[in-house]
Amino acid sequence: MGKKTGFLEYDRENSVEITPKERIQNFNEFHVPLSREKQQIQAARCMECGVPFCQSGMMIGGMASGCPLNNLIPEWNDLLYHGNWEEAYERLSKTNNFPEFTSRVCPSPCEAACTCNLNGDPISIKENERSIIETAYKNGYVVPKAPRVRTGKRIAVIGSGPSGLAAADQLNKRGHSVTVYERSDRVGGLLMYGIPNMKLEKQIIERKIEMMKAEGVEFVTGANVGATKSAMHPMVAKEDVMEDYLTNPSEKAVKADTLLKEYDSVVLACGASNPRDIKAKGRDAKGIYFAVDFLKTTTKSLLNSGFADNRYISAKGKNVLVIGGGDTGNDCVGTSIREGAKRVVQLEMMPKPPAERAENNPWPEWPKILKTDYGQEEAIAVFGEDPRIYETTVKEFIKDKDGNVVKAKCVKLDWKKDAKTGRMNMSEIAGSEYEVPCDIVLIAAGFLGCQEYVAKAFGVELNERTNVKTEAGGYATNVPKVFTAGDMRRGQSLVVWAIREGREAARAVDTALMGYSNL
Repeated sequence: MGKKTGFLEYDRENSVEITPKERIQNFNEFHVPLSREKQQIQAARCMECGVPFCQSGMMIGGMASGCPLNNLIPEWNDLLYHGNWEEAYERLSKTNNFPEFTSRVCPSPCEAACTCNLNGDPISIKENERSIIETAYKNGYVVPKAPRVRTGKRIAVIGSGPSGLAAADQLNKRGHSVTVYERSDRVGGLLMYGIPNMKLEKQIIERKIEMMKAEGVEFVTGANVGATKSAMHPMVAKEDVMEDYLTNPSEKAVKADTLLKEYDSVVLACGASNPRDIKAKGRDAKGIYFAVDFLKTTTKSLLNSGFADNRYISAKGKNVLVIGGGDTGNDCVGTSIREGAKRVVQLEMMPKPPAERAENNPWPEWPKILKTDYGQEEAIAVFGEDPRIYETTVKEFIKDKDGNVVKAKCVKLDWKKDAKTGRMNMSEIAGSEYEVPCDIVLIAAGFLGCQEYVAKAFGVELNERTNVKTEAGGYATNVPKVFTAGDMRRGQSLVVWAIREGREAARAVDTALMGYSNL
């Protein structure tokens, strides 16, 4: 695949990034793609692997190695190298419903598993993928393909994140009539309001949604399925002036029983929507927000008015404390800087990862190494230092006389391996307390599972992790004709895993309805 000696002849070349100080002036995507000719040269670097680990999607050491979608990476790299852009798109779209999303937000387990990673730089798989899909849109290869025959079966998909959209797309292709219910005012779920614009511009989502509509998928927004008035938005702080931005004023409750009567199958794809909280003294202080609420109000105000309405949680001129690492924590750092934060500090409980693979973390495992993402890069450029402080947690939030958070009392942590269990345990280091000034705190500590009211409305069982329970490898719940997929089933995970779950759930639904499946 590709050119046999390509990886020896050509060095890896990435797209050009707009410099940190320039790109923080707006919320636009900041990668300038390579030319078509240069991208084809990058595809030429793909070697003729006997075993292409890049597309394996195996779990090794509890983490994904290779693409969970089993994308046919060497095949479309070869087609790209030879300039067969339309065929490359056809191969890419066989396994991935949304390459326009994954090529922007996926952390690329495919590249981590690339054989070239053993002794050099991996193939630029992610940028090759993006080049293929964007060229396909530009040249008109992506056109609506409505099914010629409808089966007469009706399916409701609850949730329009990546798993719900993938399930809807697959089931519609099969000829079933699909309606997607979304409680927010815009379609996209996590993609729309959980990922900031500079990583995924929202017109990219809207472009794909319009294509799906043209193919026959119906979308209903402002529909909170299974909700009661008391359960509509239990996590929203009632004193918050942005309450109507965190919720949807026009939102209406839709009864689960109604959908079960009207549809032949229901797919629950509502995500893992319960943010993990911080249990510390002073948690009730004003100015402490969940990261998802901070990111949502920012994106919503940007889309609605270009920030003219001032209806967002603003970090302008403030000392920002981000609690939690990972993609969400990094997104909070980058967003805060764009809003004009005075200072940004990011706390991480875990030790600082090594710069290179440790001996017990060999290829093709996911590399547990230090990653400096775009938000941290921007913080270094603006403030002159990495915002991350490792092995640290918050013991107390300190308020002023008006109840506003002004400081966080932090403590250093010590991690030691338990001799019996082999697990790493943490303990506070006595006398290591110190204070961090903060006017706004953003909790980016992950998510705990699905919101219980949805599960209760449909009567589906939850497991010990508060995810919807299914048999191992299955997508059917304990309730007849109700299926589940994505983070709601597996817990918080990657967009690429959500797409895979949606595709597999669609196959399970199709088999249940038709007795077999060709999906």
